[in-house]
Amino acid sequence: MLWRTIRSMEVMAHSSSFLLPKLHQPAKTPANNYTLVVLNQQLPRFMPRLWAQAKMRICADGGANRIFDEMSQMTNDLDRNRYIPEIVEGDMDSIRPEVKRFYSSQGSKISDKSHNQETTDLHKCISSIRHRTPDHEKANLCVLVTGALGGRFDHEAANINVLYVFSDMRIVLLSDDCLIQLLPKTHHHEIYIESSVEGPHCGIFPIGAPSTSTTTTGLKWNLSDAEMRFGSMISTSNIVDSDKVTVQSDADLLWTISLRNLT
Repeated sequence: MLWRTIRSMEVMAHSSSFLLPKLHQPAKTPANNYTLVVLNQQLPRFMPRLWAQAKMRICADGGANRIFDEMSQMTNDLDRNRYIPEIVEGDMDSIRPEVKRFYSSQGSKISDKSHNQETTDLHKCISSIRHRTPDHEKANLCVLVTGALGGRFDHEAANINVLYVFSDMRIVLLSDDCLIQLLPKTHHHEIYIESSVEGPHCGIFPIGAPSTSTTTTGLKWNLSDAEMRFGSMISTSNIVDSDKVTVQSDADLLWTISLRNLT
């Protein structure tokens, strides 16, 4: 994530280069510090890429079952010892006992938060990441979350809500089909499109509060000082039309873009 100032507003630069194989990383890719959070949904096809990119890997409760059951099959590597999360965190109501014992024996920290039933496992993990990350590293921190989309809609809504609760952190929710991230109103945004792995379909819209003024460039149907709100106009089924999309708004917006058939 890059920062600079344009017309008294900081610019936040975004890229999905974490989806690229390491050999194909752009030379100017921001030096992000990626942390991977695995929730309890089927792993996306490109999970091995995310695992390789991450400097820290956290399984949220039953997400540990997914790594234990699915990761070796995805990589054709039956040695489970190669895929050990640094932390398993949550209320521990979904992780299987044998999975918990295995990762504990391999050195994973088991962080039992069963005493806290007021927040979701994802909320617990993000709060923990914020606490563990030194201040001087937070500017380059990017949290990649798998398993946040799909399944029960109330779970999806809770995961999207986490983006707003931790709006000062860069968090990307990922599925096989798309990614979602928050574009805070406090910044002007430049989104660098990695066309080999994402697009062309995209959407941008506010949740919770309307936008009275949103302006974009780089889309087939750009917005110019546009109003958006649920019950009226929102920008969905749009198309990226450039290798850079810019967004400026008076409201926090969700940005979503389709992902290609990655393996």
